[in-house]
This record gives sequence, C-alpha cells and structure tokens, in this order.
Amino acid sequence: MKKVWAFDLGASNGRLMVCGFDGNRLCIEEIHRFSNHPVQVTGHLYWDILRVFQEMKNGILKSIQSGHKEIASLGIDTWGVDFGLLSSDGELLGNPYSYRDAQTEEAMKLVFEIITKSEIFRRTGIEPLQINTIYQLVAIQKRSPWLIDQAETLLLTPNLLNYFFCGVRANEFTIVTTTQLYNFKQRNWDFELLERLHLPSRILAPVIQPGVVLGPTLQSINRELDIDSVQVVAVAGHDTACALAALPMKHEQSVFMSCGTWVLMGIQVKEPIVTEEALRWGFTNEGTLEGFYRLQKNIMGLWLIQQCRAAWIREGKKFTYEQEELWVKDAKPFQSFIDPDDPMFFNPEHMPNQIRQYCQMTGQHVPETKGEILRCILESLALKYRWVLERLEQLTCISLREIHMGGGGIRNPILCQFTANATNHYVIAGPVEASAIGNSLAQWISLGEMKNLQEAREVVERSFEFKIYQPQNQTEWQEAYDKFTKFLDRQNAYE
Repeated sequence: MKKVWAFDLGASNGRLMVCGFDGNRLCIEEIHRFSNHPVQVTGHLYWDILRVFQEMKNGILKSIQSGHKEIASLGIDTWGVDFGLLSSDGELLGNPYSYRDAQTEEAMKLVFEIITKSEIFRRTGIEPLQINTIYQLVAIQKRSPWLIDQAETLLLTPNLLNYFFCGVRANEFTIVTTTQLYNFKQRNWDFELLERLHLPSRILAPVIQPGVVLGPTLQSINRELDIDSVQVVAVAGHDTACALAALPMKHEQSVFMSCGTWVLMGIQVKEPIVTEEALRWGFTNEGTLEGFYRLQKNIMGLWLIQQCRAAWIREGKKFTYEQEELWVKDAKPFQSFIDPDDPMFFNPEHMPNQIRQYCQMTGQHVPETKGEILRCILESLALKYRWVLERLEQLTCISLREIHMGGGGIRNPILCQFTANATNHYVIAGPVEASAIGNSLAQWISLGEMKNLQEAREVVERSFEFKIYQPQNQTEWQEAYDKFTKFLDRQNAYE
C-alpha cells in the first residue's frame, strides 16, 4: 500500500498522520501528537517554531520505527496568517509572532488611515481582523523596522516548514489568501496595496497553486533521520482548505464547518463575494484546493471550552469529557447567552470568570456551575451557527440543505446535536481528522493516484464512517433563537 505523511498543525496541537491508499480506500493512522501553544516572552506571544519542527522530525522517526518506511511524499497544513522571516542567507530571524499577540491593536488604525475597510475588503475579499498578516507586518514595521530591513523572504507557517524540509521558498495559494495582502482579481500579491502601506513587496515569496511538488527533502534531513529522499508537496497549506477537501459535499447547497479551536463555516463559491453586507456581517473569502474560494465566517469555536478547561485544571480540578457531558445535560437550558465572537473572549486570563462577567454586564442569569458555563457556551455557539447560515443564504441567494461538520469538534456529540437543533438542518459529521485527510488527498492527486477532488471525495466517503444528526425540539430552539437574535441586536446597538 502506498503511503504519505500528512502533518496537520493547529493552534493548540500538531500531529503526524500516515495515510495509506490501496486504490480504493484510504486508511489513516496517527503516529505522533504534540502540544503547540504560543510562548509569552518579554510581553509578546511567539510560536516556538523550532520545537514544532523538531516534533515533526520526532514524528518521522516514530513512523520509521513503526514500520512505515516507503513514503511517497509529505505535506504540511497549519493555521493561517502567521509567518516567519528569513535573512538573505536563509536564516530564521527570530521566532514568529502568534496572531494572538497584542502588537496589532494599533496597527489596524494605522492601516485604515491610509485605506478604508471597504476598499481593502473589495481588493482582497478578506475580513479586516487584527490577527491578519497585513496588520502584523505594519506593527513590526513600526516597532522593529530593522527586522523588516534584514528580511529577504516572508514565508507563511506551512511554507516556512516546507522550507525547513526542502529548502524551497514559495507561498501556497490557500494560505496566502488569509493574509489580506492577496488581490483575488489579479491572482497575485496586491503590490499597489503594499506600496501604499510602505511594506516591501520584495520579501514576499512567489505564490504557487496547491499540489505543486516542491522537491525532495534536503540531504541534511535525510542523513539526520536516516531516510531516503521524500518529495515535499505544497498541499493546501491552510488547514480549513484541507478540511473542506475531505468533506464529501456533492452540491452547492452544502454548508461546511471545520470545527476546532476556531469554527469556520461557509460554502464554496467560484469568486469572492465582497458586498457591503458581507463586510458588515464579518464574512471572508479564502482559497480552496481547486483554486476557488470559501465564503465563510470565522467563529470562535472550541477555544472557549479549551480555555475553561485550562482554567479549571490550573485550579487543581480534574475531570473527564464524560463528566463534562453529564454536567451539560444536568444544567437548565437557555439560561444565558454570549456572543462567542465578542473581543472579551479573544484571550482572557480566566475564561469562566470572563463568561460570568459578560453575563452580569448584559443583565442575564450569571452561570455559576461548570455545567451552566459549558451549556451557555455550546448553546450560544449553535445559535450563532444558525445566524451565520441565514446570512450565507442571503448573500448567495441559495437555499442551503445540509451541514457537513469535520474536525476534532465533532467528537463533542452535544455540539453536533445542538447545531442540528439550532439550524433545523441535518448535520453530517465526519471525518474527525478532516484536515489531515484533505492534506493527504492533495498529495494523492499530485502524485497521480487520484484524478481530481471529486474522485478523492468519493474515496473519502467509502473509507470513513459518518454520523447524521437530525434536528430535535424545534419549538424550544426556535424560541431560543428569537431571544438570541434580539440579544445580539441589542449588543450590536451598544457598540
């Protein structure tokens, strides 16, 4: 059986998956999993990218020790927007900043003094968010101009790691579209925008399409790991693009949800939708494996629950996922709501206290128990998904039929069922490792083992189990949605 290595790196953990293909079905095996969290040093948040790379090499060693020796290629997908800078001799100029670093707070104001939100959205199709690459660059240019001066090449995170493996400097299309520096009409970096912001275009490596074979692993890598050369493929570098590729969607009326630290919810479109409504509602347009676009909304996802768990663990409280489910089921429904995307929840010191404070500030029942807090989060997330779905229908004039959920978030059956209940749509959940599977599909297509994405999705459907959630308790959830939308409207009126 032919095999590939799929490195799928998220903003909380990374993993190496070995993906095999026998010509009919895929099989996937997790070889190595490791944590990946930004490190706070001198008041800034950085990614420990060299430790990440070492963990990737550790995964390769484990793979070899497990008997996976004949590997055709490797591919890497990650979260978006973040990047590393290389000097003229190819050395990394410091650890990359995390998108959650506070340095970009003032940068957005500086950009909007030069170009309006509407214009930048029309040019790039990307929602203006302080995490975007464009604001990170402006912040660095203002605070540490020497760093930009010394840089010869900017590589986005998956492309930086590709470079570590094979020495090729190139930025792949899907990850490039997250930067807000890509002009979708010109299908290239927006050089005029860069000039207006006094950002050097010279540092931006060329844009390549997903599926390009970059070349073999470096001899230094081969010697260190005692492996034969492996081809490095520029898969869809953005993990959401990979996840979308792995969902067996059959028509334009299908909604995708990539569920992890963030939840990305949207539909596939041929060209970006850049209307004023899309901008006002916070939608964005990012690239797909096929070279098209995802009209989607970036929604806070399991980050809220992850941070609650982290806070409780710091307090010495240990519990299981099964206990969490029981807490949620025992809590009274629809007692209080949050807007999951409120800036208060972006990176608080103590998430449970932040949720309590939010509910107190908005005149609601203040959740006290763990079950009440978790139920508030899960119900609010599901109701926000319906809000997004309705606006997708308005923007595209398409009546949407079902929701495909993939990623680690579907391991939470309550979230899946609540999503079906809130949206009154069938939810098709699977596969769990959607990003890694989509990563491998891009490799198989590049290697000529699969003809195209349509055939690849048929293979996925044959290879993995899917669970269907049907809507329940529609009267109660409709009443809850009516309360939730009034709550959102009231909060937006205060801003």
